Amino acid sequence: MWHDIKRIAGLAWPVLIGQLAVISFGVMDTAMVGRASAFDLASLALGGSIYITVYVGLMGILVALSPIAAQLFGAGERAAIGEEVRQAFWLALFLAIPGFVLLSHPQLILHLSEATPELETRASAYLQILAFGLPAALLFRVYSSLSNAVAQPRIVMMIQLTGLALKVPLNLVLIYGVERLGIPALGSTGCAIATTAINWVSCALGLVLMARHAKLREFAIFSRFCWPHWVAIRALLKLGVPMGLSYLIEVTAFSFMAIFLTRLGDVTLAGHQIAANLGALVYMLPMSIAIATATLTAQAIGARDFKAAHLVGRHGIAFAGLLGIGLAAAVWFGRPLIVEAYTADPLVAAVATPLLAFVAFYHVFDALQVSAVFVLRAWKVTVVPTLIYALSLWGVGLGGGYILGFNSWGVSPVWLHGASGFWFANSASLAVAAGGLLLYLRWVAREKG
Repeated sequence: MWHDIKRIAGLAWPVLIGQLAVISFGVMDTAMVGRASAFDLASLALGGSIYITVYVGLMGILVALSPIAAQLFGAGERAAIGEEVRQAFWLALFLAIPGFVLLSHPQLILHLSEATPELETRASAYLQILAFGLPAALLFRVYSSLSNAVAQPRIVMMIQLTGLALKVPLNLVLIYGVERLGIPALGSTGCAIATTAINWVSCALGLVLMARHAKLREFAIFSRFCWPHWVAIRALLKLGVPMGLSYLIEVTAFSFMAIFLTRLGDVTLAGHQIAANLGALVYMLPMSIAIATATLTAQAIGARDFKAAHLVGRHGIAFAGLLGIGLAAAVWFGRPLIVEAYTADPLVAAVATPLLAFVAFYHVFDALQVSAVFVLRAWKVTVVPTLIYALSLWGVGLGGGYILGFNSWGVSPVWLHGASGFWFANSASLAVAAGGLLLYLRWVAREKG
C-alpha cells in the first residue's frame, strides 16, 4: 500500500501545486474584487458561475484524452498517442464555437437569476470578455490532459505557476486602476481581461512545449498535419460526453446555487461566493490525488496488469479519504480566520461563517467521490457515474436546496432558510454520490476481474 501511496503522491504534488495556482485565480479575484465593492463581488459570483458552467462542461469532454493516452502509454503505443492528440485539437476547436456563442450572448441564462439590470449588465460584460479566452483555455486542456496521462504533471505545473505570477500584477492594475497611467478601475471586468490574456499565454507555452519538450516530443504531435478523423473524434466523444456531462452536473450544482441566491441580495451572494471559493480550493487536494491515481490505474490497464490497477485505485481512494478528514478539521476550526482573510464587511462575514461549517462537513464525501469517479474513468467507465451524479447532485443537492433554502414546501426549519439550505442539501448530495460511486466501483472491479 505504501509503495502505491508514494507513487501517487509523487505524481499528485505537482498536480496539486498547478491546480492551486489555477484556483488561486479565483481566490485572488474574489478577495481583490471583494475589497473593491460588494456589487463587483456579486457580479463576479454571478458571471463566474456561468463561465465555469460553460467551460467545465466543454473541458470535461477533452479530459477523455487522459485515460485514452494513459492506456496507450502503458501499452507502449507512442505513435497512436500523437494521433489522438491531433484529433483532440480539432475537437477543442469545434467545442469552442458553441462555448463562444453562449458566453457572448448570456442574457437568457442571466435572466434566470432575476438580478438587477445593473448587475446583469456587469456580469454580461465579464462573460463577453472571457469568451475570447475560451478557445485558448480548451486548447491548453489538451496539453494538460496529455501531460498528466504520461506522468509529466510538472511541465503543466510550471505553466500554471507562470500564469499565477502574471495574474497578480494584472489584477492590481485592472481591478483598481492606475490613475497616473490613465487606466480606470474596472472591478470584475478587469479580472476577465486578465484571465483572457493569461489563457492565451498559457496556450502558447503549452503548444511550444508539446513541440520541443523531450518527454512530449517523442509523440511527434506536430510531425504532420491531419484533417479531422470522425472515427477518432467519435471515440473521444463516446468517452468524453458522459465525462463532460458529469463535470457539468457537478459544477451546475454550485453555479445554479449562485444564480438562485442572487434573489436574496448582494450580501448573501457575496457570502456564498466566499464559501464556494474555499470549497473549490480544498477540493484541489483530493482531485490531485484522483488525477494521479487515475493515471497510474490507466497505465496499468494499458499494460494488462489488472491486479495492479485494482490495488492502486483502492489505495488512492483511501489516501484521499484520510487526507480529506484532516483538511475538513482544519476548515472547521479555522473558520473565523478564513472569513477574515476574505472580507472586511461584517454583513458578508455573518453570512459566510456558518456556510464554512458545511464546507468542512461535505469535503470528506467530496474527497471520496472524486477519487472514485476518476478511477472509474481510468477504466473508461463513464455513463453510470454520470447518472449517479445527476440523481444526487441535481436531485438531492440542487432540488433539495431550492426546497429548503426558499422554504417552498413550508417545512424547512428557520436555520436552513437562505444559503444554509442550499449548502446543507449539497452536503447530503455529495454523501449520496460518494456512496453510489464506491458501490459501483466495487461492482466494476469484480466484473473486470
